[in-house]
Amino acid sequence: MKVSVRNKIPGTIKEIKKGEVVAEIIVKSGDIEVISVITKDAAEELGLKVGDKVTALIKSTSVMIQK
Repeated sequence: MKVSVRNKIPGTIKEIKKGEVVAEIIVKSGDIEVISVITKDAAEELGLKVGDKVTALIKSTSVMIQK
């Protein structure tokens, strides 16, 4: 499958926190962690589980930092 996203971070699922509607997926890649919030249904349809090798696809028009 080809996608237009340019920021692709391969990693491993470290933790999954499921709520009633959404799931928080924590992906570890080297020294960084990426957290994605997707629907619980999507997480279940993908069959995501801790230890799975995945790729975090990041598409953003802006990234803001505040100190």
